[in-house]
Amino acid sequence: MATLVTSRNLRLNAVTDLDPARAEEAAAAPGVEAVGSVDDLLARDDVDAVLNLTIPAVHAGVALAAVAAGKHVYGEKPLTATRAEAAAVLAAAREAGVRVGCAPDTVLGTGTQTGRKAVDDGLIGTPVAATAFMTTPGHEAWHPDPEFYYRPGGGPLLDMGPYYISALIHLLGPVAKVTGAASTPRTEREIASGPRAGQRFAVEVDTHVTGILHHTNGALSTLVMSFDIHGSGLPRIEVHGTEGSLSLPDPNTFDGPVRLWPGRADGWEQLPVSAGHENAGRGIGLADLADALATGRPHRASAELAQHVLDVMLTLLDSAHEGRTLTVTTTCERPAPVG
Repeated sequence: MATLVTSRNLRLNAVTDLDPARAEEAAAAPGVEAVGSVDDLLARDDVDAVLNLTIPAVHAGVALAAVAAGKHVYGEKPLTATRAEAAAVLAAAREAGVRVGCAPDTVLGTGTQTGRKAVDDGLIGTPVAATAFMTTPGHEAWHPDPEFYYRPGGGPLLDMGPYYISALIHLLGPVAKVTGAASTPRTEREIASGPRAGQRFAVEVDTHVTGILHHTNGALSTLVMSFDIHGSGLPRIEVHGTEGSLSLPDPNTFDGPVRLWPGRADGWEQLPVSAGHENAGRGIGLADLADALATGRPHRASAELAQHVLDVMLTLLDSAHEGRTLTVTTTCERPAPVG
């Protein structure tokens, strides 16, 4: 909300929610109206773009309805729950002449973008490898209604993977093939907080996923996404090249220290901020889409990038279940940097 009200090409006019009280709270700002349903929102002439913050299972349905109404769409990650849904959203948007964007937009902040500039400036030479680690015991520890994280469209990979894989694509480019492994150590989980604390629910997805992403530029990224690790000292993202290494902050945040280990030095040195939106917050991706519409350029948090990220994740899961390396059938342009 803070981002929307400060962006030059955005104005918040209407909101809706399954819980009317939430919509009323979001509509507290002057000039914003709470409406009763998505259909009511899409029928409004003063709505040009829809910010779709629903659960993964209905990302596609809301996006397709918005596109059919002639609206641009910016959605939460993942783009959709399936490849077929993603292809349908992109095809419908092309036919309707509207744009579709998708989270995460954290990669447009100073953390990932300063790291990308260091790679592009040759500070680590030719990139050869990267690592990306997201480890947690599971969202049921803090979320009062965590079931959707453990149903199709959820899990650590589809929930948190978009942050890490989007960052890796900004840093190293698209992925050509993947090799994966996955497991589900627990078939049930227990809610730990809120009014339903103590209730148990079934786990329907892999909760520990690891694999290798083979980037088209030859670099190999090692990925671990887990809801089964209670504590860890692993870094978030590191990129290693022929002339040095980089350490990047959590891609679920916009900023944080970027450190360089140059050549045969004996330690890390922190790089100054050199790229990315400073003091950014969630919503900057939608703001970038609006600015891109105003200037006629491509937007950075694009549906094409999100479709490729989704395909990488689903292909990694397929690889894990089939026990073999698989080719990723989609690709995308590396988004333009944020200067």
